[in-house]
Amino acid sequence: MKYISILRGINVSGQKIIKMADLKALYEAIGFERVTTYIQSGNVIFDSNGANKADLEKAIEIAIKEKYSFHVPVAIRTHKEFNVIVDNCPYKEADAEENGTKVLVTFLHSTPEKHKQKLLLEYVKHPERLVIHDSEVYLYCQNGYGKSKLTNTFIESKLGMSATTRNWKSVKTLNELSNH
Repeated sequence: MKYISILRGINVSGQKIIKMADLKALYEAIGFERVTTYIQSGNVIFDSNGANKADLEKAIEIAIKEKYSFHVPVAIRTHKEFNVIVDNCPYKEADAEENGTKVLVTFLHSTPEKHKQKLLLEYVKHPERLVIHDSEVYLYCQNGYGKSKLTNTFIESKLGMSATTRNWKSVKTLNELSNH
């Protein structure tokens, strides 16, 4: 089965440095096949047989910890789930070229509890928009993500779980790459 893994917090501000060629080799050493990386932020497409997503996440996190001596949270979605994520985007104006950095998807480890979802929604201020759909948070930051209070860390704190965020251009590209 084809999977997309999204690593949180690597190669940011000189912290938790992992070269993509080394990450690819690490995935291959775990036994994954047809491994492809996309940009330096830790996006990996790979094939694996038999294991469930939680086991795959754990295997990758352990391998990274053993090799690099730091913990990196990993979120995994199947190729089919990624297609649904793209199809479910509530912002139909989300053209990857024009708005590719203003629309973002935050990947959560599970669907947040309803009361935590409600709490997060209280912080959304116009013109920003936020929609929670299962284990993804769709953001539209009309003035740019860099000016938003709705950062990955903020969303994690309000929902009480690990998350990692990618812009729409990256999400669309990962989806396209996983279709091959």
